[in-house]
Amino acid sequence: MLNRIDLRGSTTDPRRLLPRAALDVSVATEQVRPIVEAVHEHGASAVRDATRRFDGVELTDLRVPAEAIAAAEAGLDPAVRAALLESIKRARKVHGDQRRTEVTTLLSTSGTVTQRWVPVRRVGLYVPGGLAVYPSSVIMNVVPAQVAGVPSIAVTSPPQKDTGLPNVNILAACALLGVDEVYAVGGAQAVAMFGYGDQEGCEPVDMITGPGNIWVTAAKRMLRGIVGIDAEAGPTEIAILADDTADPRHVAADLISQAEHDPLAASVLVTPSMELVEAVEAEVARQVAATKHLQRVTEALTGTQSATVIVDDLEQGLRVVDAYGAEHLEIQTRDARAVAERVWNAGAIFVGAWSPVSLGDYCAGSNHVLPTGGCARHSSGLSTQTFLRGVQLIEYGRDALAEVADHVVALSEAEDLPAHGAAVKVRFAQ
Repeated sequence: MLNRIDLRGSTTDPRRLLPRAALDVSVATEQVRPIVEAVHEHGASAVRDATRRFDGVELTDLRVPAEAIAAAEAGLDPAVRAALLESIKRARKVHGDQRRTEVTTLLSTSGTVTQRWVPVRRVGLYVPGGLAVYPSSVIMNVVPAQVAGVPSIAVTSPPQKDTGLPNVNILAACALLGVDEVYAVGGAQAVAMFGYGDQEGCEPVDMITGPGNIWVTAAKRMLRGIVGIDAEAGPTEIAILADDTADPRHVAADLISQAEHDPLAASVLVTPSMELVEAVEAEVARQVAATKHLQRVTEALTGTQSATVIVDDLEQGLRVVDAYGAEHLEIQTRDARAVAERVWNAGAIFVGAWSPVSLGDYCAGSNHVLPTGGCARHSSGLSTQTFLRGVQLIEYGRDALAEVADHVVALSEAEDLPAHGAAVKVRFAQ
């Protein structure tokens, strides 16, 4: 079912040969531009219009009533409640350890620079609700923002046709986290609403985070600079670097697990073992036949974005996965931890046979909002740091400034900015 790409003996840059989902955000940006501009100009009425056209839902109030959030929490299945609470607990523990501390550097007796970490004032968190709904994404967005100390948090998720509200489990997750500002809005109009406000009560935010489809990504690109954004998330992807010690049942199951997200999801196996290739292909065929979302999984696994990549050895395999920069990278090899520590580029690395990506999606304590499309080569996943800004406090006394006054003047003259130097010299003039 998976395409095969044979890189044995190849000296070509793997980035030229590895599969990727076709995703043209620039084209989508032009298509969502009228929606974003309409929301900017008309606020809530434009949000309602877009929701009517694209979601088939007629909204009176964009904000979800408090009683609907409470009812969702009250009616939550006990097993789902327990799972969400455990996920929240683990996420709080991991993200709590990501807090940064204030540091003061003493440069002279009266010269200091202090690095402070100040949370973003208000954030808008997007939770998808299309082919699948993700209460887990509520946790992954809200917990690090809360741990960072963000004082104002709003969540939005697309309305369901039968209720006109976000998915009930998404609302329940918001309730468990104490988030009461929730909107039944999805797509580009939700991003624009957060960026510009809706003129009916939703104040503009300072940052928007959370994954979404190409229309959400395009709108985030348009709003970059007006607000901060976490990343331009594309279709999900998994890469597995495996050798002949890997269990083909595990490998096949993990490839399928990400393929069920989206027909554009990427599942990539990188291995030097032809025996594993053949065993995994047989397992994939067997397991796909029994999976619930057969059509979606089949489209993803047979798409050009998915493949088995055959390499000479693990050394070449490491070069390949570094070139790919996967959102999720599993290491199923001998000495998996040692191999994982040599990886340069990945959103998150899952080490060994007992650390599947689905663990990270829900209950590992790590964050599942991760860079896609090779962006792991330069970007990080969502974390507590995402919601913190570094602010430097520079405090010099007279003696400390005197120590460097001549250097400031020399550099200002070298850059032909004499007024810069004058601002120092005037302080020592008699």
